[in-house]
Amino acid sequence: MVIKTIFMFALYTIPYVLMITNVFHSVWGMFAMYAIMGLGSAGIGLGVMHDANHGSYSSKRWMNYTLGLTLNMVGGHSFLWKMQHNVLHHTYTNVHDADEDISIKGIMRMAPEAKWKPIHRFQYLYAWFLYGLMTFVWILHKDFKNIIHYHKTGLIKQHRASVVREWFIMLLSKVIYGGYIYVLPLLLLPYAWWQIFLAFFLCHFITGFILAIIFQPAHVVEGTEYPMPDNEGNLENNWAIHQLRTTTNFGHKHKVFSWFVGGLNYQVEHHLFPNICHVHYRRIAPIVRETTKDFGLPYKSKNSFLQAIAAHTIMLKELGKKPV
Repeated sequence: MVIKTIFMFALYTIPYVLMITNVFHSVWGMFAMYAIMGLGSAGIGLGVMHDANHGSYSSKRWMNYTLGLTLNMVGGHSFLWKMQHNVLHHTYTNVHDADEDISIKGIMRMAPEAKWKPIHRFQYLYAWFLYGLMTFVWILHKDFKNIIHYHKTGLIKQHRASVVREWFIMLLSKVIYGGYIYVLPLLLLPYAWWQIFLAFFLCHFITGFILAIIFQPAHVVEGTEYPMPDNEGNLENNWAIHQLRTTTNFGHKHKVFSWFVGGLNYQVEHHLFPNICHVHYRRIAPIVRETTKDFGLPYKSKNSFLQAIAAHTIMLKELGKKPV
């Protein structure tokens, strides 16, 4: 984890230094550095921040908290991410209107219970562009929407947090991020504002696209289930069985791929044991598979990442059909 952390931070910070000092004396060099920063940002999110905010990077709480703040360093807000991901997504996986990862309103339909619109027939085509917008929308809009929503629903108070404190941390983080990622290049580099903005946008497009194509095929995929609560608000299965029925692995044989994406191709193991560091997933996967077999439970897995992407595309196309 230490080696990975150093590598991912280097992948993000070294191109930034080269870009801000205008080493290449070229607008294309600037674009290239922002693009590499997009890879580094995705790597930090998948391989460092994700474990830290699950409390699984280290046995030391302060280290998990500190490394979790790397999300603030790249434009997001750690506390809000934990509310959406750790609390809502991991508790109510694939439950419409509870799991915010699939409860997307507008031109995407990620669950059978979501309202259908005619444009959804083409979502399997345009989804890939929208995935690239994920972190860009996240830092400029979603964080603000979520902190207001979580305050109104009492989720922030439920976790004994101060909404004033979180507003302050979020706004300060975004000012610092905006300062170094856009304003400072604007002041120091001999390029037009729109050129720097497009390079900044490219950075986020790469980050958002990578994050989306890793997380979405784990749940919105051919063969997954979308459990709904009964009239009393209860789900049919216990939590662990629910995770097995709503989560899919992919690409176990590809070690380099697994290393870069923070072991998140082992989504089944991650959802069952979110407090275990991802470096252990490969070794516990055979135990999980055998245990599910012993109890007659599903262990969903695609052989390759491309198969997972294909299965995700099929599911998007299926969800895009008008309900009968």
